[in-house]
Order: sequence, then structure tokens, then C-alpha cells
Amino acid sequence: MHLLKLQNINGVGPSKVFLPEGPYLSVLDFLEKRFPRGTRAGWERRMMAGRVFNQNGIALFPDSPYLPRTIVYYYREFAENFVIPFQESIIFEDELLLVADKPHYLPVTPVGPYIQETLLVRLRRRTGIEQLSALHRLDLETAGLVMFTKQVPTRDIYASLFRKRLITKTYHAVSHDTDRYQWPLTYSSYIESSNQFMKMQERSGAANAITQIQVLERDRGHALYQLQPQTGKKHQLRVHMNALGIPIYNDQIYPNMLAYTAPEKRSYDQPLQLLAKELRFVDPVTGMERHFESQLKLQWPITDLIDQS
Repeated sequence: MHLLKLQNINGVGPSKVFLPEGPYLSVLDFLEKRFPRGTRAGWERRMMAGRVFNQNGIALFPDSPYLPRTIVYYYREFAENFVIPFQESIIFEDELLLVADKPHYLPVTPVGPYIQETLLVRLRRRTGIEQLSALHRLDLETAGLVMFTKQVPTRDIYASLFRKRLITKTYHAVSHDTDRYQWPLTYSSYIESSNQFMKMQERSGAANAITQIQVLERDRGHALYQLQPQTGKKHQLRVHMNALGIPIYNDQIYPNMLAYTAPEKRSYDQPLQLLAKELRFVDPVTGMERHFESQLKLQWPITDLIDQS
């Protein structure tokens, strides 16, 4: 079986791991050492069930010899005991693209404890399109538009829109109003990872993150902002709004990181007030002008927003 024909199982494709030089006699020996959270018996069951393959798509078994400098593909075990209580919606679909509205709290792709409860896997199961692939990401806490390709041959063509910054992304956010700045403004800084898990930080250096910001509406000391990132750094909008002294309402990371809560225990009543509102671009395949707009709403006007004082 050729690698490209490895099937998705319940909408989830295989993960992969590189086999380095090492003192292992079998692939099973390596997997047991590489993934200490699992068990040898668990990997044996997975192999016997036909869920572990070599880089040529051939099934591996507990006695399969260890071959360094090769790749092993495996299907993750999943036993999610939670459901994200919000539903995605498909707002556009043709033979090339699918655009979905992602609700708050739902990751785009499988990560950590989230496998089935992700936008990509939900959509693969819903549409039956195994080759569906996300072209970009939104934070788990952020709601709004996510664009997917439906065909492998055109995937990189559409991905180049994001690499070359040929797509206009517009977000809405809610935070405190302020008279410290003249709007609109362009904010830029150098952003990098910090020593805190998940958290990004600003440092001195040539700017690698640029955001255009303006106020759309005001309401009793609060404001609805429009954010247009010119770059795509992790947490860029959240970091920039926090740096300006107007952190986005209900942010669990900026300015202060709250304690991690497992998905089966977390509350869903304080969504981050950040929405990926619009996508605009010239379609590189058809030449058409594309404009998609989220149908989701932030908690605006401020009447129903949780007190941020």
C-alpha cells in the first residue's frame, strides 16, 4: 500500500515518528521508549490491529526489525470523554474549497487530548472528504473563518496565499476603550516564544509582527476593534492588544496565564472575544475575487458581556 493511500480512521490521519540511530532491536522497542505514556502491550495491540506502518505503507508487527533513518506512521488511540458543546457550520463549498465557521473552544486540527473534537475531523466525518486539509490555523479559543482545500493538487497553490501574504484577514475583538491612541494605528514588534508554556512575548529586535488596528464602535468604556494582521505570528493579535494596554476580553493567557483546565472540566461561559471575521483574496486557480464573512457574533453590544472590571 502506497503511503498516500493510508486511510483516515474516523476522520483522523496517521501521525509519524522518525527512527534515529539507536540500540533497538525492534520498532516495538523504540515505540515503548519513545512514548513512555503508553505501554508495550498497548503498542502490540495497535500493531496487531493494523494501525502501525512503515514509510512505504506496509503494516508493522511486534517483531518488525528496527530500521534507523526511516519513518513510522501510526494511528493514535483516542478515548475522548468530552464533547465541545458548540457546532461548526459550513458557509461556503465548491469543488476546490470549503470555508467553515469555527466556534470558540474547538481546535482546528488534532492536538493533545483533542482528536475527534476538532474542526478538521468533524468536517471530514461530516463531508466524507478524506483529503480535506486546513490552510491556516486559529487558536482553540478564537472563533471564526477557517479555509480548507478539498483537492491535493491545488493545496499548495492555495497555501501560497498565506505564505506570500496575498490574503486579507480581518478580525473583530472586544476590549476596553482608550483615548491613549489615535485610531487607526499600525502596531509592530518582535514576537518570540517565552519560557512559559504556550505564551509568546515581545523582545527588542526588527519587527516580525505587524497589525493594523482601528475602533469600529464604542459603548460605555468598551470598544469593538477591527484587527488586520499583516503577518502571521502565533498569538500575534492577543500579544499586540495586550501590549497596547487593551487585552482582549476573556483572554486566558494575556496578560496573565490562568491555570490549565482539562477539556472535560472546563467552563464554556467566558469565550475569548476574538473573531476571525473576513477573508478576502483573488483565487489563484479561478482568478475570481473571493470574500467570505463569518456569521458568528461576539458579545457586542456590551450588555451581555461578563464584567471585566
